[in-house]
Amino acid sequence: MEPRDTKDFPVSWDELHRHARALAWRLLDTGPFTGIVAVTRGGLVPASIVARELNVRLIDTIGIASYDHKDQGAIQVLKDANAGDGTGWLIVDDLVDTGATAKIVRDRLPKAHFATIYAKPAGRPLVDTFITEVSQDTWILFPWDVALAYAPPISGGR
Repeated sequence: MEPRDTKDFPVSWDELHRHARALAWRLLDTGPFTGIVAVTRGGLVPASIVARELNVRLIDTIGIASYDHKDQGAIQVLKDANAGDGTGWLIVDDLVDTGATAKIVRDRLPKAHFATIYAKPAGRPLVDTFITEVSQDTWILFPWDVALAYAPPISGGR
């Protein structure tokens, strides 16, 4: 059996919705929040679900580009949020991986509460609230990034 660099972890729309609602449930006693800052693009869908569940109507974005479909590259801030130092605001992203993106967002909004659905060990200390921890070598396949296809057995056997 060949060692793999990453473990794929596919997430369905139903699972993502359930996990985003669980995140809102966990955040219920942390607010109320002035608004939500979604980290684009991955945080847009979870932020929408969390905003609905917490009845938050004010949503802003911070645009960060760092990934292609499989690798992390140089980080670019494409758009800043208009949330001051973050006081009273909730930052929502789909996951924290190495923490590189989270560090930039934290530097810009140091007083905001940072929440993600998924957290990897390297980035976990940068978020205040998360739902599921996955190993650093796990690659989460979000529903907006995948299409139906054959999935080989995890063991690589036939």
